[in-house]
Amino acid sequence: MLVAALKTLFDRDLHKLKLEIESYRSEEAIWRVDKGVANSAGNLCLHLIGNLNTYIGAELGNSGYVRHRELEFSQKDVPRAELVESVEATRVVVAAALAQLHDEQLNQEYPVLVFESKTSTAHFLLHLTTHLAYHLGQINYHRRLLDV
Repeated sequence: MLVAALKTLFDRDLHKLKLEIESYRSEEAIWRVDKGVANSAGNLCLHLIGNLNTYIGAELGNSGYVRHRELEFSQKDVPRAELVESVEATRVVVAAALAQLHDEQLNQEYPVLVFESKTSTAHFLLHLTTHLAYHLGQINYHRRLLDV
């Protein structure tokens, strides 16, 4: 039951991420930082793509994805179409990895030590949903504040 809920939440919020990036009137504004805003929407989007492809795609789905986390925050001016395409590709990878997961596996230890102590796969996937939602909210606020 929890796996089904996680599939729904990740799919919903990745779709919302795509819509947020598409909703910018100005493509340049996706990369704007100003007024105490440290990260652009573009960099937050790249960060979410890297995060989910690493922790769900590579670790649970064996996708072979290799993360370059520093680029998630240093890369600039990636075209909107490329961001949207990457979000959609991430959506497919996440769905495929979660489709292989069964509720019984959620109680098992997550295969990588990410925090100070070991966690269950369920705990870590719930963390990833809230991480996605947190940055999605930041992107929404960024768009309404800086897409002028």
